[in-house]
Parts: sequence; structure tokens; C-alpha cells
Amino acid sequence: MSDLDEILRRLDALESIEGIKQLKARYFRFVDEKKHDELAALFTPDAKIVTDGITWGSPTEFANTVRDLTGAAPSVHHGHMPEIEITGPDTASGIWAMEDLLTFPAAADAPEGHNGYGQYRDSYRRVGGKWLIDSLLLTRLRMDPLENWTPDAV
Repeated sequence: MSDLDEILRRLDALESIEGIKQLKARYFRFVDEKKHDELAALFTPDAKIVTDGITWGSPTEFANTVRDLTGAAPSVHHGHMPEIEITGPDTASGIWAMEDLLTFPAAADAPEGHNGYGQYRDSYRRVGGKWLIDSLLLTRLRMDPLENWTPDAV
């Protein structure tokens, strides 16, 4: 491999890693902004998605469940300390530390809110020059319960 080929390979790897970081940032932002169609579009059509031991049938099913579960409740999702490895010309893997915070308006039948911590283990595939999530595995390491809130009292 020539020096120029090596430089181009390294440049592509750096651009790919940055593209994957932006992809994952959009994932967290779309969950919090309730942009469920956009969230589903971040995945390959046949992506394998497993969260908290539940395997989802499709990216759309996953996004619709997020929509139905959280409704208009405010949420905060953060991804930290990405470990991204380029595994092939159009494939990569990543591990992300995560934290999420979700509370619901107080009501008799409201789900319990939480502050959660865990890890995402993802794989990515570049399709048509664009990085997408090809698999996602969310494992929670800790869940601290949070009291729900009364919107008028905020």
C-alpha cells in the first residue's frame, strides 16, 4: 500500500467515525424530540434491535413503541465515551455508555419514571454513502426510580 493509499484509508476511517458519532447523536436527539419517523430512518431496514431483553421486529415497530411508551413525557438521553471500530470498508461497531432520564406526569396509572445507566453495543453499515445502525443492543446496568411530576407545579 502506498503512503497516499494509507492516508486515504485513514482519512476515510476518521470521517466514518465522525459520521457514526453524528448518527448516534441524532438517535438520542430524535428520541427526545419525539421524531419517531426520523428515528426509524436511522436504521437499516433489517436492523436487529434489542432493548432490555426485548427484540423488536423492525425499526418502525421500535420507534412506534418509543412513541407509545413515552408519549409527550419529557426525556433526556445521552451517549458517552464512544468506542468505534471500523471493521470493513462499509461496516463498523461501537460501544457507548448511556444515561437516560424519563419522568411522566403524575397520575394514578402513570408508569414510574427512572434515571437509567447502561451500554449500547451497536453495529453500523454504510449504505449509499450513508452510515446507518445495523444492530443495536441496549443493556441496562442500573435503574434508579424517579418520582413523576405535576406539570402545573413546574
